[in-house]
Amino acid sequence: MNAIYWWLMLLMTLSSLAQASDAVLDRPPERTYDIVVESGYLNVGLYRDFPPYSYLENGEPAGVDVAIGQRIAEELGVEFRVHWITPDETLEDDLRNNVWKGHYLAKRRIADVMLRVPYDRRFAYMRDSTGEVINDQVVMFGPYQQEHWQIAHDAEALDAIRTMAVFQYHPIGVEIDTLPDTYLSSAFGGSLRDSTQHFRNVERAFDAMLEGRVHAVMGTRAEIDHQLARHADRPFRSATNGFPGLVKQSWDVGMAVKHTHRELGHVIEAIVDRMVREGEIADIFARHGLRYSVPAYYDGILEIDEET
Repeated sequence: MNAIYWWLMLLMTLSSLAQASDAVLDRPPERTYDIVVESGYLNVGLYRDFPPYSYLENGEPAGVDVAIGQRIAEELGVEFRVHWITPDETLEDDLRNNVWKGHYLAKRRIADVMLRVPYDRRFAYMRDSTGEVINDQVVMFGPYQQEHWQIAHDAEALDAIRTMAVFQYHPIGVEIDTLPDTYLSSAFGGSLRDSTQHFRNVERAFDAMLEGRVHAVMGTRAEIDHQLARHADRPFRSATNGFPGLVKQSWDVGMAVKHTHRELGHVIEAIVDRMVREGEIADIFARHGLRYSVPAYYDGILEIDEET
């Protein structure tokens, strides 16, 4: 009995020393699966002010990613806590500042898992000029949604969008420094550049469409659906056109954890995989008035499940 007691005391001492060392060195605390469960809470990294994914509504976290994060925490049997992320210049910056290293001004403020991370193997294993893997400190996993680019238009100013060439004559709004911004400013020999208007976000672009300053808005399908629902009394419509020359017209969205926290990632992946297969993710999107597409990762997999 004494041997067991002293062994437990040794483990507690070593754990305390490790935590003290982290604090002294001002580095992110290790939050493995066991530590997360023991602590009783899960820090879920979500982008700030990013409706309909994650935002504050009446002072409370809201959005589809918030709902998914809450379900993950519930399945783990722990409290859901939001780790708000203010986007930096690149996704690599966001992963470094919020998943594995911490921001230089707050290194101990870190997410246990980050949502809305593109699930792309080429990006995950992308190398720098020296041949080193850029994102080797994180593990990207668990695709839970396929996202698309989408255009909404004012049907009174523009009855339909049959070709992108129409935006040589009609102004279109985009969020600044996004792929739609780059696409509309450079595609088709730059012929749409003068008609492309830049805004802080999709919501501001819709405000401009309300005022007649633009006749259409381009963003992610979920953002467009969210704004269309907010302006259901206006003659705004979802377009059905494609995007010639735009290589990435749809992509899978998943999650990320620190590379030393793979066990936590495996447990969360199993939870989200079940939610996708059983339609719970689709139900969350439907409750928020959004269209949902199963990630391309599941192409063939779910069909096999249905047959067996």
